[in-house]
Amino acid sequence: MSSLTQYTDLYRQTAAKIDANSAPVLNALRPAALEALDRAGRLPLPSDEGFEKTSIEEMYAPDFGLNPDRLPIEADIAATFRCDVPNLSTLLALVVNDRFVPTSTLIKNLPEGVTVCSLREAALNHPDLVAKYYGRLAPLDVPGVALNTLLCQEGVFIHVGAGVRLHKPLQLVNIFSARFPFMAPRRILLVAEDGAEVQLLKCDHTQTPGVKYLSSEVVEIYAGAGARIGWYDLEESSAETARYSQFYLRQERDSHFDSCTATLCNGSTRNEYNIDVVGNGCHTLLAGMAIGTGSQHVDNNSQLTHRSEHSSSRQLFKYVLDDRATGAFEGSIEVAHGARFTEAYQSNRNILASRDARMHTKPQLLIYNDDVKCSHGATTGQLDAEALFYMQTRGIPMKEARRMLMQAFLVDVIDAISLEQLRDRLRHMVENRFSGDHTTCTTCRNNPASKI
Repeated sequence: MSSLTQYTDLYRQTAAKIDANSAPVLNALRPAALEALDRAGRLPLPSDEGFEKTSIEEMYAPDFGLNPDRLPIEADIAATFRCDVPNLSTLLALVVNDRFVPTSTLIKNLPEGVTVCSLREAALNHPDLVAKYYGRLAPLDVPGVALNTLLCQEGVFIHVGAGVRLHKPLQLVNIFSARFPFMAPRRILLVAEDGAEVQLLKCDHTQTPGVKYLSSEVVEIYAGAGARIGWYDLEESSAETARYSQFYLRQERDSHFDSCTATLCNGSTRNEYNIDVVGNGCHTLLAGMAIGTGSQHVDNNSQLTHRSEHSSSRQLFKYVLDDRATGAFEGSIEVAHGARFTEAYQSNRNILASRDARMHTKPQLLIYNDDVKCSHGATTGQLDAEALFYMQTRGIPMKEARRMLMQAFLVDVIDAISLEQLRDRLRHMVENRFSGDHTTCTTCRNNPASKI
């Protein structure tokens, strides 16, 4: 039996509860989502194109619990929230398991023209606005999106009005704390209207070690004309936590989107980025890093399409893998007909720090006109033996020399972050990760896969 069947069967049994504890705008897409899942019959397998190293079917196979009654599940927020960024003041909200929890700081300090609330609340209070954007970018013919749409009862809604500049970054902390195997269908809808500016730091944490969790996440982001968005995604979860994140972005003319995703500690992760550049003069930066040890698995897949003129994009993904860790990167850049004067670059570079670590990489270019500048490349190798020898001759122990070289390898990914305080914090987190010490995540500190 397909692992998908347990969730479609559960939905059919609890559909009335799910609808009653959600909102009509969200409920309206469930029949089409269920129909799409019935047609698909299963979730992606490694035999499918683009999933050569990750089985989504297997990721969903455990008998995860859901929360259709929207019951509160306790979490020790003070013990879990340790991703403080010194000297960086943020507007903080949390998602505890699958429930949105605003903080008093957020409620009191949101400027006029900015809405940050539960997606369910927004769908009840502003149904026309949510209906205009919800489910418009994430297609239901993708099984992961359809399953998330079928089961999602609430999420996070962020709306920044035209011309509004949010001077403080938003921070969203996702927490798993249930004491039983649990799947959270998480959803984020971010709309930055024309000329708006917003930066968001998202952190994923696991509070209860030894419990299996699955984060099923769909993100939809609209960047209006001239909008500027910064998106920073840090994952520090447990070895028993799986994450399947599907990200969709649409950019209108002259919009800027900068992002950096850092997988520092995890179990099994699949991140998909689908970016549609539809307006002229857009800029897109997609950066990511992964540090893998033990049997961790990290898979990043990007599909970026340029449909307009005079736009630029840069992709940079780097992995450092040790022990039996595995990684995958598949990236595609498409320059459509008429997208003249596009500049698009893609790079994937990887270090295998042990003989048992494995990396799969597959960069791709699809170019349908001549007036462009595009390149892509991938390299996978080991630490520079000559550099290690030189450092040891200068009195640096082998372990310290390895750590220094691995840290230096990731510097340009960290430098892609526009927030100086966050750059400094991430450097510190990476240093701690390589040294085996975690000051930011209690669970990870006790995780045997946390040392490299």
